[in-house]
Amino acid sequence: MQNATSPELSPHIPARIEAAAALLQRIERDFMPAVLANSFGAEDMVLMDLIARHAPGIGIFSLDTGRLNPETYDLHQQAQDRYGLKIDTYFPEASAIEAFVREEGMNAFYRSVELRKACCRIRKVEPLRRALTGKRAWITGLRREQSPTRTDLSEHEYDQGFGLDKFNPLIDWTHGDVWEYIRAFDVPYNVLHDRHYPSIGCAPCTRAISAGEDLRAGRWWWESPDSKECGLHVRQPGEAAATA
Repeated sequence: MQNATSPELSPHIPARIEAAAALLQRIERDFMPAVLANSFGAEDMVLMDLIARHAPGIGIFSLDTGRLNPETYDLHQQAQDRYGLKIDTYFPEASAIEAFVREEGMNAFYRSVELRKACCRIRKVEPLRRALTGKRAWITGLRREQSPTRTDLSEHEYDQGFGLDKFNPLIDWTHGDVWEYIRAFDVPYNVLHDRHYPSIGCAPCTRAISAGEDLRAGRWWWESPDSKECGLHVRQPGEAAATA
């Protein structure tokens, strides 16, 4: 296993690893109970590896929307086996899914942004609210580089919508930084990334991208880039970076 000062790492990477590890240790010390929201994309697997190494008291959970790719389920099991950390899994309410499909159809999310967001609200936002109940902080793999909707995010914010502190330890990392870490430390990752899926989500709402496309182009590709959030990471009016 290589360490953070490996000469095979780019010169700036050890400092970024050290900063992320220090932030996770601060969260473990001052903001418990805290949890990582793991969607099994590359960024979240980097954070799971960092937590296992530096802050193992932080909890980990995932949201099973019921429409994930088989490769995502495979990584879920692989990650739990590799790190020995429990991954709590939250599911949408069956009655809400049944009512939505009965009224709107199985793939209603393709028809309008409103229906897509309604589906996300049932399958992701409501389970997330349950996952965060009783927690002081949650940790995400968001990066500014990922999307126009994320360029003004900060490393530490207070999430008014869910009522707790939110940390983005990789906010300034690049796509290349993430993959350099994965390769250097042999972090398990979703094989969909090898098929040109930079972003991991529900199977019917995520596709591979072509060379030159934006990293989030494969998510809800039929919508405007300015609307491409599911409701998990939407700032409330007046919400700003935390100062603590």
